[in-house]
Amino acid sequence: MTVPTNHPSLPLTFQSHPQAWLHALWKFSRPHTIIGTSLSVFSLYFIALAESKNLPPQVAPSPQLILPALLACLWGNLYIVGLNQLTDINIDRINKPRLPLASGEFTPKQGTRIVIVSGVLSIIIAASQGVWLLAVVTASLMIGSAYSLPPLRLKRSPFWASMCILGVRGGIVNLGLFLHFTQDWAYILFPASILLLTAFILSFTFTIAIFKDMPDVEGDRQYSINTFTIRLGASAVFNLGRWILTATYMGMVITGLIVPIANPWILSTLHIGIAGFMWFFSFQVDLTNQASISYFYQMIWKLFFLEYLIYPLILSISHL
Repeated sequence: MTVPTNHPSLPLTFQSHPQAWLHALWKFSRPHTIIGTSLSVFSLYFIALAESKNLPPQVAPSPQLILPALLACLWGNLYIVGLNQLTDINIDRINKPRLPLASGEFTPKQGTRIVIVSGVLSIIIAASQGVWLLAVVTASLMIGSAYSLPPLRLKRSPFWASMCILGVRGGIVNLGLFLHFTQDWAYILFPASILLLTAFILSFTFTIAIFKDMPDVEGDRQYSINTFTIRLGASAVFNLGRWILTATYMGMVITGLIVPIANPWILSTLHIGIAGFMWFFSFQVDLTNQASISYFYQMIWKLFFLEYLIYPLILSISHL
């Protein structure tokens, strides 16, 4: 096959092909995780703002806290997903050949530099903002390292791999960022709104954790990554994930009706509707087709994004 003369030579460098290099960096960052991290930062700020309406003005969260928290979390996100790619180059050549390390757009040395710089910047920014953000970033980076790196390499175990994702996305990010934005030790007793969101995200991220390996069976099996899909089969994991998501949404509905956290009818109607949409969409999935499974997995991430948009909005409306 003849390579076009205007095609960038691999590996890419910023000096020779800045646009192509930045595009590769965007792929290296795993955009769906970047979007999820960004939305969680903004969402938790607005939840903290809504909860401060009934509290003294001095505990209201400052908007000046948003940008440093966002940057620290995004650099940390890049460290975690980049490290995972560095340790999975051979697997990704089978499962995700378009990723920069697998495709040769970046060399392992380039990837290592990006990961190290990202981790250092994340820690430095977080340390400048106080103990809670530093705790969020440090704990996330440690778990991300244990997930990917030997000797632990927790991703080899479906249980521990799921616990890593739940721990970071579900517990550490939601509770830690809320404490960071409130900047008040009294909030160690969390309000019901943040506990409900945390429970929802914990359950939701378990579904993400078991779904994420469904399109990657071939490479995972060759390299002894013993995922739930390999152990149980795609159909069993798919159905398990659908029912966990259904229970997650119904849990939000029932709790919203019992506990006066937000407008119960808005909360219930939206979450019942989203659960119904998920089921309708799931009936279109062909479990023998990798592209179909991947498309559904990306749709699940979009529902994850949606929760971080609608939940603070409902909460803010209820606190008017």
